[in-house]
Amino acid sequence: MAKYLMLKHYRGAPAPANDVPMDRWTPDEVSAHMRYMEDFADRLRETGEFVDSQALAPGGSWVQYGGEGRPPVTDGPFAETKDLIAGFMVIDVDSHERALELAAELSAAPGAGGEPLHEWLELRPMLSAPTTVED
Repeated sequence: MAKYLMLKHYRGAPAPANDVPMDRWTPDEVSAHMRYMEDFADRLRETGEFVDSQALAPGGSWVQYGGEGRPPVTDGPFAETKDLIAGFMVIDVDSHERALELAAELSAAPGAGGEPLHEWLELRPMLSAPTTVED
């Protein structure tokens, strides 16, 4: 089994086919989208492929060690993840092909008008512990 991170973006990826921002959806459209996500996760729980998922709050900060006796440095010359990443799901699947299949299905979550988003998801494999060789 291999773990993958599926990232849902606010922006930074190519525009989805249904490119209406969530803050312009009706409450029913938001509910339908969230229900799709929950049903998807429930199905993966049943197959043992679900690890975790979270929607992310819009606030956040970049933080870096500022040096001995100095305050941490916050924010920077970077794109803020609070502006880019809407949420994530971690899956544990048998193959890269299965991860692609699930990411494609997740990208079809409904959006404005109940139409599938066809959004781009970022699929990233998680590093596993390196293999150790014993003498």
